[in-house]
Amino acid sequence: MNDLPSLCAFWPQFSQSFAEKVASVPLNTSDAPPASFNLARPGASLRCFSPLTTDDVIDAVRRLPDKFSAADPIPTSVLKQAIDVIVPFVVELFNHSLSEGHFPAVFKEAFVTPVVKKPGLDATDTSSYRPISNLSVLLKLLERLVVSHLMKYLTSVFEHHFIELVTQKVRKN
Repeated sequence: MNDLPSLCAFWPQFSQSFAEKVASVPLNTSDAPPASFNLARPGASLRCFSPLTTDDVIDAVRRLPDKFSAADPIPTSVLKQAIDVIVPFVVELFNHSLSEGHFPAVFKEAFVTPVVKKPGLDATDTSSYRPISNLSVLLKLLERLVVSHLMKYLTSVFEHHFIELVTQKVRKN
């Protein structure tokens, strides 16, 4: 089952099996309790992201691993070589996406590869496989930049809150 012709012949079964798994998620979680959220303390808010800069993007691109996914329009190694030239366009795309809360459809596409869950499972049974989704390097880059900004924000909120708690404790004593 490891040769390409047999995998290609088996693909419609993979496709149907994975589609059924996705379709079953709402059915399998329908009795789950609704999500609950706590309100942020007064004065704490993150109304918008600080705009990304060319330095933010260049630094993040240079830290990317040299892995390549079929979902990538260009290999990561080429992106790293060309980033100094294309960075204004990438920054504009990312900042527009963040400000509008809308991401290009191509960012939401994945290249799905079936991988056997454990050695020794029946290779002809689609339930023996799990899907591995490879996403675009641009989506991963944007995700890393958002995480970085969120961590800076959360760290500053935590530090501010911690200082308030310490100050209140000192005043009580």
